[in-house]
Amino acid sequence: MFDINVFENLSVESKLDNMLVMLEGLVQGEDLPITKLCNASALINALIGRINWCGFYLIKDNALVLGPFQGMPACTTIEIGKGVCGSAALKRETLLIKDVHKFEGHIACDAASNSEMVIPIVKDDKLIGVLDLDSNEFDRFTELEQKYLEISINILNKYIEWEHII
Repeated sequence: MFDINVFENLSVESKLDNMLVMLEGLVQGEDLPITKLCNASALINALIGRINWCGFYLIKDNALVLGPFQGMPACTTIEIGKGVCGSAALKRETLLIKDVHKFEGHIACDAASNSEMVIPIVKDDKLIGVLDLDSNEFDRFTELEQKYLEISINILNKYIEWEHII
């Protein structure tokens, strides 16, 4: 059973430390990759807080296609190099965008989004997809959260056989 109230009075860093432990527990004992990503997006959504969208886009036919997520319905396909997600995928580096309205070529899947963080998923030098987080707050995401979410991707890479997901 998951109880979000347990994390209510923890510092941000303690909350993020707990997120990593819980993520590993959720994915290591599960067989289906899609189930792992569903629980990962739910956990991240619950513990990061103040976000309006959290989920995965995965590579298929050289484009990013919508995977498991939490939030409003989203764009189903994003070209590599387009928008924040496509740019992070192309560069293979995390993008922390303080104001998405100032990002040239931003794709507005949710009109409420004002800031965004996208972490590429790369395993064995192969681009797998991205983890995308949006917030209705400007300048919402921190470098500390970036660090922990990048570690989250390492945990997912350890336990997911990506070739079985798409």
